[in-house]
Amino acid sequence: MKNQNHKQRIFIVEDDTDLSEMLVAYFQVQGYEVGNALRGEDAVAAITAAPPDVVVLDIRLPDIDGYEVCRRIRKVRRTQNTPVIFLTEKRERQDKLAGLELGAVDYITKPFDIQELRLRIRNALRRANLTTFTNPITGLAEGVVVKERIEEALRRPDWGVVLAGIRGLNKFRDKYGFVSADDVSRAVTLMIANTVQEIGSEDDFIGHTDSGDFVVLTSSDRNQLLAEQCLMRLRPSIQYFYPAIERQRLHLLPNSEKLMVQVSTVSAQDHKVANMSDLFAALEKQTL
Repeated sequence: MKNQNHKQRIFIVEDDTDLSEMLVAYFQVQGYEVGNALRGEDAVAAITAAPPDVVVLDIRLPDIDGYEVCRRIRKVRRTQNTPVIFLTEKRERQDKLAGLELGAVDYITKPFDIQELRLRIRNALRRANLTTFTNPITGLAEGVVVKERIEEALRRPDWGVVLAGIRGLNKFRDKYGFVSADDVSRAVTLMIANTVQEIGSEDDFIGHTDSGDFVVLTSSDRNQLLAEQCLMRLRPSIQYFYPAIERQRLHLLPNSEKLMVQVSTVSAQDHKVANMSDLFAALEKQTL
């Protein structure tokens, strides 16, 4: 969890050097940590390498435009939910809709009031903080909440862990769009939750790891059965995530281009782990 001394980080993407420097200086004085880039490609590299708390993004850039910058950071798990505020000279309704469709949280046109921008950034950060620990697509816990639950589980003598993931989701998203990919995540969530409800216990916990995989914390007498049932439900369902017309040719695709289910499990009965690093190292070797 972020401590009270943590400085929230703003990243500004603006090719006007004078405006960029002014914004950096202004928000540093306001107590923020501020990064910036003048070009879109540089912005994508910096934002995905060290995700900020909010991005202020100009649309007109000298290389790729702001829409493409937003599109690319939305494809990266670490930055797919980073709040983006478009800052632009464009005023046309379709330009605004294009930004909002990409998941921008706000849109402000030049010339702008610096106080208004400050308040919009503050509001975006407040909204983001309310959902920091919950995945907006699946509604499952993630981040520090999951880490704390795993650490708590490993202190019990009868812990069991199931890890389930869908490989190839990024390529699937590129081809079929964000809506289809989000539908996959929600469907997988429902199947795992139903499995836990049927053969798990009310004390079992489902959340997301930092990589986006699903983790189930259970007991050592149930983990193997839960893992097997998750695999049995998920694997046959994969084909139905594709459009009907595509299902007939799935067998022609190499595995590297398909959605693939991966499930692994370990428990206190067969592994001694000292921390989460040991746990995930063991899970990597125990794929069903």
